[in-house]
This record gives sequence, C-alpha cells and structure tokens, in this order.
Amino acid sequence: MPFLGVGGMALVSVVVFGALLQPAPGTAETWTAASPVASAAWPKEGQTSVLVEGLGGTGDLGSKGVQKPVPIASVTKVMTAYVVLRDHPLRSGEAGPDITVDREAANESFSGTESSVPVREGQRLSQRQVLELVLIPSGNNIARMLARWDAGSQEAFVEKMNRAARDLGMRHTTYTGASGLEETTVSTSGDQLKLARQVMRDAAFRAVVAKPSTTVPGVPGIIRNTNTLLGTAGVIGLKTGSSTPAGGALMWAATASDGNGHDRLVLGVVLHQHAGTSPRQGLQAALGNSRTLIEAVREWLSTVTSGTR
Repeated sequence: MPFLGVGGMALVSVVVFGALLQPAPGTAETWTAASPVASAAWPKEGQTSVLVEGLGGTGDLGSKGVQKPVPIASVTKVMTAYVVLRDHPLRSGEAGPDITVDREAANESFSGTESSVPVREGQRLSQRQVLELVLIPSGNNIARMLARWDAGSQEAFVEKMNRAARDLGMRHTTYTGASGLEETTVSTSGDQLKLARQVMRDAAFRAVVAKPSTTVPGVPGIIRNTNTLLGTAGVIGLKTGSSTPAGGALMWAATASDGNGHDRLVLGVVLHQHAGTSPRQGLQAALGNSRTLIEAVREWLSTVTSGTR
C-alpha cells in the first residue's frame, strides 16, 4: 500500500547558520525592532513557540498557549532521527551503512491505518535513504525499523529517546515509540523547540528535511514531503505530524533577513491544531497557521536592527 502523505514543493538550498557576525571586542551588540510580531498572526488554539537564532533575548519570541504535554504524532520522528544521527553520524553527502529491511517493516508496509512506506524484506537501503523515508513521507514502519537497527528493539530505543530529551532539558516530554503513532508520546512546543535548535545543527539532518521528495528503490514514482510549506516563505524544513488525538503539528525552520540584511534561522513549533478532528484537517490547520505566523515573523525580522554600546 502506498504511504499516506501530502504533496511537496520545490527543492530549496540548505544554509549553514553557525557563523553569525560578532561585535568588536569590548562592545555589546543590541537589537531593536520597530514593532512586535502581530498578535493576530499567532494560532488561536493549541500551543506555539518561536525563536530567531543569533539575536539574543530579542530573538526569543516566546510561547503562546498553555504549555501542557499533548500528543505530537509524527513530530516524534525528529527525536528518532536525532538519536540515530548522534549514534551514527553522517558527514556531508555520505550515504552511511546499509540497513537491511526486516520482516516486520515489510509486513507493516501494507497497513491501512497508519502512514507507511512500501519496502521488501531483505531490501538494502543506506542510512541516509532510511532517514529520508522516515522524515519525508513519514513512514511509521521505517521509523520503528530504524529504532530496531540502532538499539536492537524499539523499547531500548525509546529509552535512548527519553534520555536524550532529559539531556536537552525537555522536562515535559515523554516518548513511548519511535514513530509517534502512540498518543502517549507527549510534549510541549517549548520542549520541541529545544530539539529543533539542536538537530538543525546537523548538516545531514538539514539536507534531508529540505528535500521535497524522495524515492524507494523498486517502487515507481516519487514520494512527496508531507511538509507542503517547503520552498515558500523561506521554509527549509522540518517535520509534520497529524492524528486525531494530536490534531495537526508542525516543527518548522525558515530563513529570513534582519534589518541589517543578514540571514537568520527562524525556528518554530505549532502543536494541537484542530485536535479531535481528522488527521488531514488537523494537518491543514497546522500548515496554514504556521504559514501565517512565518510570514509575520519574517516581516517583523526585517525591522530588527543592531547597534553596539
């Protein structure tokens, strides 16, 4: 059975954001904005957190909505990828070791109740290909297979996920599976923003989540990225999630210029949009509300300028 997903957009370039301009020794850089981000741009439901890297406290746009743990659906897969890349790092352009598709992942290819990617038992895929199938069409069967490959069992991998969350200061997060299928996997937008900041420092991860599509060897056609915001409003990632308990969720990354003309990385997390409706309705709400917010943040950022004192 084909994966359950939504169409993607044009490929965008991946930018390394490590080198930001620094003030001269003995001076302190200050940031001022002409106006705040329009309050009407923030989603009216659920919870949202936004940060612009490199602006100090000015770039911390905070959170809206009560920060209580809620189901996050397939946004879970960001932590799955983070743990795997921490255990098995990939250099820029490197494919990584081959992973053999096991019987469980192959049998789960034909699930009619969750997002899956068609694979065959014994098929060999590179680590990078597997990460693409986890993060682009959001294959639950592939996420669980990757967990077994890394830790021997999904249960052992989940322990790694929760340790990683604690190490990142994600105090309101509990992972109970590698795919996000379980509604007992819960978090807050603020916690997930901490993960977004960390994982976007990995070049291999950035390259994967920026791709609008991928392919499966032996399967005709392409598989579209579920994040349909790619290539619009500076969006370069990150990961969607949707289920009836979770509603729609989106962890996003975008680029935008500040008032001095310097590119900045903008990160945001939107959770619990239209919860209790269909997964498609929830996802469309998360995507639409995120687009409105991203455009407002980009407009605000264009008014932010720096000086020294």
